[in-house]
Amino acid sequence: MKYLVMLLVLLFVVPAYGQLGDLNANRYDPNSLRNPYGAGNPHAADGLLNPYGRYGAPRSNYSWRNPYATQAPALYGRNGTYYGRLSTNRYHPESTSNPYGRFGSRYSPYSTRNPYGAGSRYSTRPLYVWPGR
Repeated sequence: MKYLVMLLVLLFVVPAYGQLGDLNANRYDPNSLRNPYGAGNPHAADGLLNPYGRYGAPRSNYSWRNPYATQAPALYGRNGTYYGRLSTNRYHPESTSNPYGRFGSRYSPYSTRNPYGAGSRYSTRPLYVWPGR
């Protein structure tokens, strides 16, 4: 039963909410947010770097730039590990900007701010950005 539910989610939910990009240092990867011609294009309709789009507007509840957003994009690892919400909300418990939370602390292995953990610039494993729900 559990596998049936996962299959239904993958078939119907994932295509509706596509991946927004990868957090990695490769500027030539088309899925990287550092590639200005790929996922990092500031003119993409649903791009994270589009200041007028759903996921990049400063007043959208789905945007990483809104300091009060509650449904910011989520970060996942290659194996499905959850790494919090890509958000500037310093008070949300799952935000990557909360310095006292699990995903924003410099000392947590699940934090993108930890230079030796998930946030290492030498890591070859990208973090995938998915829309928040």
